[in-house]
Amino acid sequence: MSESAPKDLVAIAARVLDIESRAVKELAARLDSSFSLACEVFLNTEGRIVVTGMGKSGHIAGKIAATFASTGTPSFFMHPAEAGHGDLGMITAQDSLLAISYSGETGEIVTILPLVKRLGVKLIAITGNPRSTLAKAADVHINVHVSEEACPLNLTPTASTTAMLAMGDALGVALLEYRGFTAEDFARSHPSGSLGKKLLMRVSDVMHSGDAIPSVRATVSVSEGLIEMTQKGLGVTAIVDDDNRILGIFTDGDLRRTLDSEIDVRKSTMQSVMHADSVTIRPDVLAAEAVRILDENKITALLVADDENHLVGALNVHDLFRAGVM
Repeated sequence: MSESAPKDLVAIAARVLDIESRAVKELAARLDSSFSLACEVFLNTEGRIVVTGMGKSGHIAGKIAATFASTGTPSFFMHPAEAGHGDLGMITAQDSLLAISYSGETGEIVTILPLVKRLGVKLIAITGNPRSTLAKAADVHINVHVSEEACPLNLTPTASTTAMLAMGDALGVALLEYRGFTAEDFARSHPSGSLGKKLLMRVSDVMHSGDAIPSVRATVSVSEGLIEMTQKGLGVTAIVDDDNRILGIFTDGDLRRTLDSEIDVRKSTMQSVMHADSVTIRPDVLAAEAVRILDENKITALLVADDENHLVGALNVHDLFRAGVM
């Protein structure tokens, strides 16, 4: 490879990005009522949005279907070649069809158009040719024509597929905002993602409960409290009354301060060393709120209490880390 090659490669990349960014900008200037009409069709669809496309347009169609489905618009991808061999049965009269083909003449899609029309399904087309067979057959056509492909041969779908993808995103976001789709709605369809964990996981999902909760009575010795902390391994113990109501808390930090004061841990009681103003959280609160409370108070563990201040659980930063909330 010559010394000039790296610079040449960077120049090629810059040219590609320039062409594709201009292609997307041109779409914004061409937006018209057809975009709104397409959104109206999708919003009024009682079933699902079936998205189809062949080849590279098919990859774009799959991504658009996934975007719709994850943002409040039920959708799935249908392969047009398979549609002609039985998969057309995926479509019902309550659905609408979004067909993507830059030429508008993709044979596999054109072949199924008469059957789609017989079903009475609304057809939305995204093409780069308003005079194409697909565009003319559509109830609504969205034009994504680009002036040139990024490929130097002007053959490989590059700027055109970018334009299709951007238009699909525009449709998805427009529908999302119109429906009032929220971050919590998004999390429900992404329960395994980091956002889903932050927005759906509750304190009750991560806290230690039952016998795993470190707790002692106020009258026990400090040494007994230390044994409880060690056995439960949370770096903290709650101090409770006979009705299991929280009276205070004792932490690893308190332990260090207690030892520095040289008190007799066998004779001193937990009541004499505990913090009565312990920070607590309810079990039904989002785990993400527990993270905020820990950060705000510069502490590493929390006691979990019900509305009457009964001790029902405990958690620390390690529990939140393991749960993927932090």
